[in-house]
Parts: sequence; C-alpha cells; structure tokens
Amino acid sequence: RPADARARLLNAYRSQYPVPLRFHAGEIVELGVRDEEWPDFAWVRTADNRAGWAPVAWLRVLGDGRAEALRDYTAQELDVDSGEMVRLHHEHGGWWWAERANGALGWLPARDLELLEETP
Repeated sequence: RPADARARLLNAYRSQYPVPLRFHAGEIVELGVRDEEWPDFAWVRTADNRAGWAPVAWLRVLGDGRAEALRDYTAQELDVDSGEMVRLHHEHGGWWWAERANGALGWLPARDLELLEETP
C-alpha cells in the first residue's frame, strides 16, 4: 500500500496518553517489556521520565536495560471520529502515522481504518 493513501475511520479513536512519549535520534532510553498486543513496540522511558510505547525497530539495544534511539519519534495519537477521513503517511507494526484535515498528525491503529483507493 503506497504512502500518502487516504482512509476513513471505521470507529472513533481517542488517545490513551495525554502526554505522549517523545525522543530524538541518539537519545538513550530505558527499555521495558514488549507489548503483547502490538509486538513491534516496547515500553520505553526517557531521561525526563516520559514513558510510552515505541517501535523496537527504531531502537538499538545496548544491554543493561537501555537502548539508543535510531531516529526521532513521538507516540502522539490522534483523536478522530467515526467516518472521519485522514491521510496516511506510513505504517509500522499495525499503526499508521496519519494526518487529519486540520493538519494534526499522530498514530492510529490500522484495524480502525478503511483504506480508500486513490482516484487519479
């Protein structure tokens, strides 16, 4: 599925985390458990004590419960309503980085999206 596709929300989605995890490439983070429902993600805590789920593939495990971030990341999720249209930028581990019509960016679970065919 090409990036920058469009999708319609099958269900409303509300962010679970009011203060999302953020880190930058090169940052050292504490690495916790893998998510059982979303195994491509692990629980991560930053030096400034933000915690949340992050893509394991975007971390280099250092051992001793630590990892180095390989790229910038935010766990920002979108609040969207059922039937709302969004633009999809890229997918990772069952989640899409998506954009609302108002320009807000964040993650949405793929299971809540109906991918639409682009019309040329």
